[in-house]
Amino acid sequence: MLDKSLTPEQQEYQQLARDFTAKHIIPVASEYDRTGDFPEFILKEVKEAGINCMAVPKEYGGPGLSSLIQSIVVEEWGYGCAGFATTLAGNGLSTYPVLIAGTDEQKKSFYPYIVNGGMGAFALTEPGAGSDAGGVATVAKREGDEYVINGTKCFCTTGSYASVFIIFASTDPSLGTKGISAFIVEREREGLTIGAVEHKLGIRSSNTVEVLLKNVRVPAAHLLGQEGDGMKIAMKTLDMARPIVGAIGVGLARRAMDECIKYVKERLDINGKPLAAHQNVQFRIADMAIQVEAARQLLRRCMSLKEAGLPYSKESAMAKTFATDTAMKVSAEAVDLMGEFGYSLDSVVEKLMRDAKVMQIYEGTNQIQRMVIAGQLLR
Repeated sequence: MLDKSLTPEQQEYQQLARDFTAKHIIPVASEYDRTGDFPEFILKEVKEAGINCMAVPKEYGGPGLSSLIQSIVVEEWGYGCAGFATTLAGNGLSTYPVLIAGTDEQKKSFYPYIVNGGMGAFALTEPGAGSDAGGVATVAKREGDEYVINGTKCFCTTGSYASVFIIFASTDPSLGTKGISAFIVEREREGLTIGAVEHKLGIRSSNTVEVLLKNVRVPAAHLLGQEGDGMKIAMKTLDMARPIVGAIGVGLARRAMDECIKYVKERLDINGKPLAAHQNVQFRIADMAIQVEAARQLLRRCMSLKEAGLPYSKESAMAKTFATDTAMKVSAEAVDLMGEFGYSLDSVVEKLMRDAKVMQIYEGTNQIQRMVIAGQLLR
């Protein structure tokens, strides 16, 4: 059922996203998970549905949807498949740095790449710089009216299919994090190549790659903000992106709960009674529902703060952490309740549990999120 607490517009997008997921994601999710292939077709379908590049303002060709509507849509994608949701939400991740620090000219040159049905990619992580983003070793050296970029990025989502990247590189290594800058880099730039493709436990339909940069030249005008603004841009970007990961987690947890409810209502015990008749099972299902709803409401509070222009870094970290921990807990509980059927490769919840794990890791591990939360509370 649609959420009656939402406005008519929000309900409209919830229904749109739910129908989209039922038609284009759920029927094929298991096959793409099995093969690990990238679902290129979904980029065309999401554009035609009008829910592509949701954060791009209307004046630049996007729908300019509110943060809450974005989370509502992404929850439905997550209900269908976290891999597909990661792919579709990835354009938002590459959009945010330009939204935060881009000039009008930069927005006009960047947004058409993704609004027209393409992909953008966000490249911050490196082999030696994961949770400690300050360890970025990629270097951008100013030469006249250009920057020359050299380095390696890893775990870059949709990198093989992206037509434009946001690359973080140090313009002054002696300054540490204060020397990191952000650049718009088009795929066709000479020296930018795609390296190893990662084969993953979960979200297997989402493309994850290494990006190699060897003497890649970009105009100085492709610098976002000023030199040294990169870490600030990255942190603001992740504040915006973490609740979206939380929304995927809420959708995944809701799907695991629904699959489990269906199973315990149909499965009979040795006495011919449905498993759902047992109080222990009822309590465990109730706990699932409590956790899913709590995660959703924490997420919506975060989005309301963001929309109001109020600080929300702590709430962003809380929403991401709680929602993705919930996704892991609820999906594992569903596997447990469904026993050998839950553990089978033919089971939906087996896939959900594999997909859930990465959400506790990417966009900043949940351990890092707890450091952010504690830092806000104890300062």
